[in-house]
Amino acid sequence: MSMIKIPPMNKEEYDELIKQNFIGRIAFKGENYPYITPFMYIFDGGFLYFLSTRYGKKIGEIKRDPHVAVEIEKYSEDMSDYKFANLQGSIVEVEDEKDKKKIKEMFVKMIKDRNLSNKVRAVIGHSPDEPIQLILEEDRTMVWKLVDLKQIVALKNP
Repeated sequence: MSMIKIPPMNKEEYDELIKQNFIGRIAFKGENYPYITPFMYIFDGGFLYFLSTRYGKKIGEIKRDPHVAVEIEKYSEDMSDYKFANLQGSIVEVEDEKDKKKIKEMFVKMIKDRNLSNKVRAVIGHSPDEPIQLILEEDRTMVWKLVDLKQIVALKNP
């Protein structure tokens, strides 16, 4: 019997996978062990952007070593259909105020368009009871960008 290899996705396919989703996992090298954490993301067709709180282990990990792997997946409950993309690059803070505002606006739009629970606001430092507009008006979040892609591995079910 020959081994079956999982076929790769082309750029159009993995771009579509990335556009369809909004949660990915970021893997950091870690000091002694790798550290993986989920992040909401936005894809503008060229870059992945992330919002985070201004505290937590992830901040130290990014400062210590910005090289990361981002994993995005989609699968059916019975695994008859599955796809995943793994993007390796560096994560940097977006510091330009105009860019940060534009990216935060994309996040607010995504949250509204996908009709996400108000509880999702807690993962970016906002109370579920607060107006969503505060994401734009207050500076409680950090905005990150995946840059310097070194490799993309994107596979799908045969």
